[in-house]
Order: sequence, then structure tokens, then C-alpha cells
Amino acid sequence: MVHEIVLPETKPETEWVRGRPLQKVSPQRDHSRLQTALAMQLDRWAEKRGEVGTEWRFRVAPPGEIRRPLVPDVAYASNERLRPLSYEELQVPPLAPDVVVEILSPDDRRADVDDKIDTYLRAGSSLAIVVDPSERIVELRDGFKIARLGEGDAIEHAALPGFRYSVSELFGALRRG
Repeated sequence: MVHEIVLPETKPETEWVRGRPLQKVSPQRDHSRLQTALAMQLDRWAEKRGEVGTEWRFRVAPPGEIRRPLVPDVAYASNERLRPLSYEELQVPPLAPDVVVEILSPDDRRADVDDKIDTYLRAGSSLAIVVDPSERIVELRDGFKIARLGEGDAIEHAALPGFRYSVSELFGALRRG
């Protein structure tokens, strides 16, 4: 029998983080712009590989732990992992996405974000991308290491074969008009 923490749907979404319900922060402009830019790039790359979504709720369970709802800012799940799911299960998949993106907001507690990333990786995600708009840094975490990327670098990783997105281009989404 699988034990699961079930939370009501809220706006913004509520997740189970560090043993408690935690309502996501309503995104501000910078968060929204970065989320859209990264989701669009990933969606182009994922065209025949899988599905990309923003604020897509997943039911995540690391081995031996209770399943809990988590809502990454952007998620990629491969067709291979989604194919066995029913239409109803696709709406809120009972798995961790292959790749998750979390964009730090001013009100985020870093311990909460780190806990979510750790949970995703222990539950089967291959890569977590953490975007820090205030520092203009992108972290790539894969369970083995953390790579910190600056504006002269590009987002690329074995979990995203053939994907390459310049960090400076990503943060360029924050420029006005």
C-alpha cells in the first residue's frame, strides 16, 4: 500500500516541503519571464522526446518515503516515462519529472528549495536546474555534483542531450522592451 499526502488544489499551488504544507509564492515579473523563456527553450527541444510544463503538479516519492505533491516551476518528463500512465495519471503524474527547474523568488527560503531539489533527485529526477535571478547564476544539480554557471556559460547536461541554452540569453529575458 502506498501512503500519500494529498493536499487540496490552491492558487497558487500548495506543496509538501520539509514535512509541512507550503504554498508557492505568486511569481513576480522576473520569475515569470525566466520561467517562460526556459520553458519555451525546453519545449522546442522536447518536441518528440517528451512533455514540458510550467507549474505542473507531480506526486513524488523517494524510495521508502511517503508520496507528496511537488510543483516545479518548469518540468520535463520523457515520453518513455509518461507512456504507461493513464490520461488521469498524466494530469498529476505519480513520479518525479526527468528534469525540474526551480527559479528562486525573493521570498523563497533556500532550505525549502534545497529540500525540494533533494527530494526530486532521490525520487528519480536526472537533473535539477536552479535559477537565481538576483545573482544571475544557474546551478545544475544531478545527484553527483553542482555546477554553477554564469553569464558566459551555457545550460547543457547529459540529461538533456543536444540541448544548449546560453545563460546570458536566459537572463536577457529580463531586459525591458
